[in-house]
Amino acid sequence: MSLRRRALLSAGLLTPLLAWRPALAGAQIEEPLADAVRSALSASIANSAPPKPRFDSLEPRLEYMKWLGVMSDKLKKRKSEALTRIEFLETVWYEAKRAGLEPALVLGLIQVESGFRKYAISTADARGYMQVMPFWTRVIGDGQASRLFHMQTNLRFGCVILRHYLDREKGDMFLALGRYNGSRGRAEYPNAVFASRRQWLMPGEV
Repeated sequence: MSLRRRALLSAGLLTPLLAWRPALAGAQIEEPLADAVRSALSASIANSAPPKPRFDSLEPRLEYMKWLGVMSDKLKKRKSEALTRIEFLETVWYEAKRAGLEPALVLGLIQVESGFRKYAISTADARGYMQVMPFWTRVIGDGQASRLFHMQTNLRFGCVILRHYLDREKGDMFLALGRYNGSRGRAEYPNAVFASRRQWLMPGEV
């Protein structure tokens, strides 16, 4: 075991069971960002609003509660503790909606990237649920890469980064997903995420 992984174990950032299971994800590629883009992304990361939605009427709140129930049942095999599961789903929904992304797509991406493992580390050193590369914490964050193992921080970075790539690709999710994975133009990764997305749709959604 590497010294780095031993240090993570001793700090409580990895469990022994997960320490030897790297995520099978690719890696976002560090690219130059215009100052305006960097500032906008930094502002998106810095907003620390809690993942508790507010609704103007009863109907959307009921739809949200139904979504939580259905997704919780689907996620039960991967996250057995109910409160942890609900907190995770609330945060996924909040961060996805905040970034203008579909929660089902974000859940599909998490399934492909990390298999819903909070402390997953890829061979390229991408970290956490959405396998965010540490360089992003330097480019648009506070430089503390260890925070990528914090649930909301990881989901916030992942959703903001995917939104950035989607904007760069003018709304083309296929290309945005490829860029997120560091495999732009190849079909394997986007197709895997789209396939996983279907597992996280509500009944009747397409």
